[in-house]
Amino acid sequence: MNARPEHPTTAAARPGRGDPGARLGPEPFGPGTILWDIAGDVRLLLSLPAAVVLQVAHPAVGAGVDEHSVFRTDPWGRARRSLESLQLWIYGGERAIEEGRRLRTVHKSISGTDTRGRPYHALTPAHYAWVHATAYPAFLSSARYLSRPLDEDEERRLYDELLRLGDILGIGRRDMPATPEEYWPYFERMVRDELENTVVVRELLDPQRPVPPPDGSGALVRRLWPLFHPPLARLHVFVTTGLLPPVVRDHLGVTWTARDERRMRRLGFVVRTLVPLLPERLRYLPVARAARRAARRAARA
Repeated sequence: MNARPEHPTTAAARPGRGDPGARLGPEPFGPGTILWDIAGDVRLLLSLPAAVVLQVAHPAVGAGVDEHSVFRTDPWGRARRSLESLQLWIYGGERAIEEGRRLRTVHKSISGTDTRGRPYHALTPAHYAWVHATAYPAFLSSARYLSRPLDEDEERRLYDELLRLGDILGIGRRDMPATPEEYWPYFERMVRDELENTVVVRELLDPQRPVPPPDGSGALVRRLWPLFHPPLARLHVFVTTGLLPPVVRDHLGVTWTARDERRMRRLGFVVRTLVPLLPERLRYLPVARAARRAARRAARA
């Protein structure tokens, strides 16, 4: 975990609290922000599952996914819809705000009882905020292994941007730590007091979990899927486990050896060497690619 030493913060250092600008409407993202550069990069496909594991390790979130999600019956469709939604948050302009509202509407009906016998609702502020808060360590871990580590100023800018993204998603600033210095004690407390190896975590980290061929696969892919799936599943679980913060792996009892770490670093070297060489049409996901192209056209005009 990339924790920073704690030090006192002042009101001026707490973005969004007491700041008149924070009471304005959410501001869509555009060029010049860190999220604009990293949230549409194809490496997101490698880092996003680790954030999902962090989310469903919370008993309330895990129970909600276990009882209400179609990730078992429609894994590819569920993943595609989640990815499209996430891309709209960053690259959708005004549509990002509409998507934030839509998500809250979808989650209004999700409720039940978690593994500790506590009632939960998907829009309970602490639960909704935790789902969003997992993006920070996931992005930092991805940067460390798959691209380049962010310096302290960039980490702070990224966190500020995630708070802005929370505004779009309807997450109150009062429900999120205001600074990176406040974030890490919050994160450590959540790991220690809340997270557990839920049934959904165990499924997501099980390389033998049955997954059908991707939607729309041709006859050849469907025929060869029994051969393709096992090594792809092992790679998926390996990368997901490697991008989890060590304190989370230890708390959940997930094995990670020194040999695993060396293999992860070698894989990261290959990824961060090859991906920047790709043309933009291959390096960025479709929604991000279209938004970046439109932004360049607007800048020239």
